Amino acid sequence: MSDTPIVEVKNLQKFFPITSNSIFARVKGENKAVNGISFAIKRGETLGLVGESGCGKSTAGRTILKLYEPTSGEIHFNGENISGYSSRKMKPLRTKMQIIFQDPYSSLNPRHSVGEIIGAAFTIHGIDSVASSKRDIKSAVQELMERVGLNPEHYNRYPHEFSGGQRQRIGIGRALALRPEFIVCDEPVSALDVSIQAQVINLLDDLKDDFGLSYLFIAHDLSVVQHISDRVAVMYLGKIVEIAPTEEIYQRPHHPYTKALLSAIPIPDPVLESAREQIVLSGDLPSPSNPPSGCVFNTRCWKAQARCFTEEPTLHLLDGSEVACHYPE
Repeated sequence: MSDTPIVEVKNLQKFFPITSNSIFARVKGENKAVNGISFAIKRGETLGLVGESGCGKSTAGRTILKLYEPTSGEIHFNGENISGYSSRKMKPLRTKMQIIFQDPYSSLNPRHSVGEIIGAAFTIHGIDSVASSKRDIKSAVQELMERVGLNPEHYNRYPHEFSGGQRQRIGIGRALALRPEFIVCDEPVSALDVSIQAQVINLLDDLKDDFGLSYLFIAHDLSVVQHISDRVAVMYLGKIVEIAPTEEIYQRPHHPYTKALLSAIPIPDPVLESAREQIVLSGDLPSPSNPPSGCVFNTRCWKAQARCFTEEPTLHLLDGSEVACHYPE
């Protein structure tokens, strides 16, 4: 694994305007979905990005891919600052950076066959044949279908003829079609049955090694990212509050929010489950349009003191982790 980051974001922000419902559509404020995050992903690494719904995880992933234009900050891909790239300038990079969407039902066009869905990547980028062997696109698509666990003979079938897990495999095949280097996995298993989730995670892990991929793996459940991630970043209300190697964050969480998330993971042992401390956070997630001053977690944190309400903590090193907390565990 190279030490050179394939992706690096610096103080990335993505704000959405909030408009009134009147005919004049006046801007009433901003939804600060991603509010100044910084991290890097090394080549061959999987960075898990976790946090509860509404914290800005998916927005961060889509902004990194320039599906959303960043409000400010920098996005570096392979050492190249792509923050200000136009759609036209981004098109060649689309072959190198892809996304697997959360919902395998709505992310596939029901009017297109599997062959058309996966093969669309070749058509859009004007690729008439694949690799030096000049294989036709149908052969390449069927090979991809087999690689992701689908029957190549189902090339002409439509999405409604597949189960949820199979549809997600179609989405994975589509993302792999042009042999990308980096994939944003936007909660790829959250819409699937628990019995299927492990199969898809294992598939993604195998593909990472076979294709030399790097992942940003987004999830709201810390237990989902444990076995696939090399490092985990915890996000809360548009901010990264902790980044650490996977083993470190599960054994020694430093931020109170990380500790609360970990305490919510059920243990399949009734004795241990009843004996352990479970942290129930009080209150609701504050509005991203009006985040608290100081530390964004201060309204729900049991350790908050006066400093937490006036001074925003920044990420600093602590026992091999980076944590944004004035009073870490």
